[in-house]
Amino acid sequence: MSTEPQLPAEPPRCPRHPDRISYVRCQRCGRPACPECQRPAPVGTHCVDCVREAQRGVRQVRTASGVVIRARRPVVTHTIMALCVIGYLLQLFVPGFSSAFVQANVLLWSEPWRMLTAGFLHDTSNPLPVHLALNMLSLWFLGRALEPVLGHWRFAAVFCVGVVGGSVAQALLTDPLSSGWGASGGIFAIGAALLVELRHDRQALISMAVVLGINLAYGFMIGSNVSWQAHVGGLVTGLVLGGVYASGSQAKQHRGAYHVACTVIVAIVLVAAGMYLGLQARDEFLATYGS
Repeated sequence: MSTEPQLPAEPPRCPRHPDRISYVRCQRCGRPACPECQRPAPVGTHCVDCVREAQRGVRQVRTASGVVIRARRPVVTHTIMALCVIGYLLQLFVPGFSSAFVQANVLLWSEPWRMLTAGFLHDTSNPLPVHLALNMLSLWFLGRALEPVLGHWRFAAVFCVGVVGGSVAQALLTDPLSSGWGASGGIFAIGAALLVELRHDRQALISMAVVLGINLAYGFMIGSNVSWQAHVGGLVTGLVLGGVYASGSQAKQHRGAYHVACTVIVAIVLVAAGMYLGLQARDEFLATYGS
């Protein structure tokens, strides 16, 4: 009686990557999974296809702004910080850079971009970059908390429109010859928007309100070289945008468009107000000092 020689069994291969041999099998479907397709599970390992199939039936958790809660790197926060550092270095080494982009009341009517660019400039009169360091530290802590909640573009909008809001408040509440710079308006806008998001978490809300209150009060202190006007303007702008993003009154399919439209409207109103105040500052300057 003769028997045919048995061929060696084919080694198990990953269905998604047939060129890869794997002896690890998915605990759900039993198929081999290479290291790239393996996903750790409470018991054993699942393949990426089974994980994706299981996630389809899981309801996504969203914030009040409609943003899906998941881990996000604060890339906008890092970008803003990098731009502020670059702007500070340009202020130090490029003659006339500060004067070209600082927020100056009498120039806002013809150069409205200064309302935004001033937010990326800082005080260079001190040998140590204290103004820059304090703002970047605040931005780092607040940005890491708010950017994953709002998402990247909403967070960027809160900061940028908050800077413009701070510039408008400064133009409204200071004399025509005054000027200013710093990211404080945007930072206070971020803090205010975070207050709105934390309104259901009373303990965190109180802590954040205390921090913002202390920083706001510092701007009113005698001898403080801080623009409390920009703080107030940024705070109000952040409350408005934070309220818009967290209102939840619009349908899910239209939520993104609603947020974009409201953000654009707020930005346009602020820019128009800043240009009008700049025109008034110019007229007041000319009436006082002549042409």
